Amino acid sequence: MRTFDYTKTAPSLLTPEIIGLITAIHEHKGRQDLFLETDSNELNTLTKVAIIQSTGASNRIEGIFTSDKRLKELVSRKIEPHNRSEQEIAGYRAVLATIHENYEYIFPSANLLLQLHRDLYSYSTGAVGGNYKNADNVITETDEKGHRKARFIPVPAFQTAEAVDILCNNFSRTWNNGKIDKLLLIPMFILDFLCIHPFNDGNGRMSRLLTLLLLYKAGYQVGKYISIEMLIEKTKETYHEALQVSSVRWHDTDNTYEPFVRYYLGIINKAYAEFEDRIRHVRTKKTSNPERIKDLISRRVGQITKKEIMELCPDISKVTIERTLTRLVKEGYIIKTGAGPATAYVRKN
Repeated sequence: MRTFDYTKTAPSLLTPEIIGLITAIHEHKGRQDLFLETDSNELNTLTKVAIIQSTGASNRIEGIFTSDKRLKELVSRKIEPHNRSEQEIAGYRAVLATIHENYEYIFPSANLLLQLHRDLYSYSTGAVGGNYKNADNVITETDEKGHRKARFIPVPAFQTAEAVDILCNNFSRTWNNGKIDKLLLIPMFILDFLCIHPFNDGNGRMSRLLTLLLLYKAGYQVGKYISIEMLIEKTKETYHEALQVSSVRWHDTDNTYEPFVRYYLGIINKAYAEFEDRIRHVRTKKTSNPERIKDLISRRVGQITKKEIMELCPDISKVTIERTLTRLVKEGYIIKTGAGPATAYVRKN
C-alpha cells in the first residue's frame, strides 16, 4: 500500500518548465484581485457561462451527452432530467454548486469524497452514489483495430477504503504544513485519486470537481469564471496521455508525476490567460462587439470556429457573431473554410 509521501516526491518535479508554469500562475494570482474589481454583473455573466460549460464538458469527456438547449435548462433548473445521462448531468451541477458555495468549509477527506459522490448521483435511480466500488475495475483502451486492452489496473476493491483514508490524511497533513507549493500538490493528489479509482463510476468527473475545490482552497479563483473542464475536454488526448505516462509503475511507488503535473499546470495557466483576456475586453466598453470579434481573430494563429468565438466571448450574441463573420468574409479580411460543422475562419494574409 502506498504511503503518498509528497514531501519526498515533490522536489524532483521542479524542472525549469514546471517552475516557469508555477511562476506564471503565481503572477496571474497576484493580478487576480485587480481583475475581480470588474463590474459584478459582468463577472456574474462569466460565472453562469462557466457553470454551463463545465457541466457539459466534464460529462461529455465521459460520453454523457444532451442537447445544448437542455443542458442550459438543466443547469438553470428549469427542467427535470428525462434520462440517465440528464440525471448525471443534474448531479454534476449539484456538486458544482456545493463547491462554488461552500469551498471554504470543506476539504477532501474520505467522508467528503463519499458525500460528493453520493450527490453526483442524487438524481439517479438505484444505490449508485456514495459507495466505494464493490468489484475490481480496470481502465481500458481500444486500439485502431478495435481491440480493448488493460491500460491500468487500479487498487483492488478490498483495499480501496484504506487507500483513500491514507491518501486524504497524508495529503491534508502535507497541505497544512505549507512546505510544498499547492500547485504541485493538487495534480499529484488528483493523479493518485484516479489511480485508486475508488468508485464503480464517476471517478473522472469527481477528479475534476476535486480539482476545482482544491484550486479554490488554494486561492485560485479562475475556475469560477473559466471552465477548466472545457479546457481539459479540448485537450483530452493529451490529458489521457499524461495520465497514462504518470501512472506507469504507480503500484511500485516508482511512477513519475511530472507529465501529469505539467499538463495540469498548463491548463490552469491557460485558464488564467483566457480570464484576463475576457476581463480586458469587458473593460474596454468603448470597443464595439464586432470590433472585439475582429480583434480576437487578428490575434488568433490559424483557424477559429464560430463556436470558439462564442466560448471566448460569451456576452456577445450568436447573431452578432454570425453577422460579423459574414461581413468580414465579404470585406476579404478573413477566409471561410470547410462547410457545415467543419466551417472555420482564418485571417487572410
